[in-house]
Amino acid sequence: MKKMNLEEIINYINSLEGYQGYVQFSHREIDIKKDVFIDTNPKIENEKGFIYEAHFCNGKNSITIKQINDSFMIIENSVENIDKRDIDIFKGISNLKIKMAQIWEEIEDEDFDEFKVKKLKNVVFYGFKGDEDDNSTI
Repeated sequence: MKKMNLEEIINYINSLEGYQGYVQFSHREIDIKKDVFIDTNPKIENEKGFIYEAHFCNGKNSITIKQINDSFMIIENSVENIDKRDIDIFKGISNLKIKMAQIWEEIEDEDFDEFKVKKLKNVVFYGFKGDEDDNSTI
């Protein structure tokens, strides 16, 4: 986890290449033309509000950005080995199909005689789904 100020977080987002994602600002609704990045690299400007949260994914890493008090937290998760059965699709603004991935970890559980069980570790943004087929990303 990294902590950054607003200027640093804007520069960080604008440096991402090959990522799909979106940004939610504090002072307005999501503008699909300015805040959603499907087939272009993310580029945002400093606005009067702040970035409430942002999510990006390039198929290898998922990045979550959340505003906490006076700084921003960046949380990165590897999604290279996500099983397709662990990806769910949700309907977003303007009928966008948003892919979310469940990240599981195997842990020993004393209730199961020390057998390893899967425990949900995190749910992360995994990109946008296209209309062509179930495996596509636009």
